[in-house]
Amino acid sequence: MRVLALSDQVLDFVYTPAVAQRFGAVDLVIGCGDLPYYYLEFLVDTLGKPVFFVRGNHAPNVEYSQTEAREAPWGAIDLHRKLVHHNGLILAGFEGSLRYRRGPFMYTQSEMWLMVLGMLPRLLYNRLRYGRALDVLVTHAPAWDVSDRQDTAHRGFKAFRWLLRTFKPKYHLHGHIHLYDRNEPAIIQFERTQVVNAYGYQELELTP
Repeated sequence: MRVLALSDQVLDFVYTPAVAQRFGAVDLVIGCGDLPYYYLEFLVDTLGKPVFFVRGNHAPNVEYSQTEAREAPWGAIDLHRKLVHHNGLILAGFEGSLRYRRGPFMYTQSEMWLMVLGMLPRLLYNRLRYGRALDVLVTHAPAWDVSDRQDTAHRGFKAFRWLLRTFKPKYHLHGHIHLYDRNEPAIIQFERTQVVNAYGYQELELTP
């Protein structure tokens, strides 16, 4: 399944009607946070493919346009704290980053542990019924000591690292970590999981 993953950056070559020619072959779009709602709505309308998303730590509670105000991108599917089956893929998501100041969509390590553990019954059920708990983990923040940074604002979540080691999803798509050095890899391997930093965009072929 071909996937367009995006995060943290509005790209001119994506936010144009020509995106239908460039990325028309993708089967779904995954937003990994800190993207304007209008940007994801544009992809819903222009590509006509399912769009899944999680919010980043810079997401507003309400986004205003000239005519409307909304709390989420219209037509897109919020993955936060959900397990979703889509065309053979099992996806789950968690929004936000580690709390480093006051504001929405930021969580302490303990708060994220509670959210991840709250999904445990559904993950175990999937593993019993389908032979695997999860195919694709979608988050804004990275996992602790996997592809994060040492400053507080860009530290990853320990609960994500535990989830990767325990349930071994094939893919972890995240944002939050801006890649300015072309030599820094956007895709790394952590145990049995391919970890993809979707900063800007990544076009991927995902299989269960």
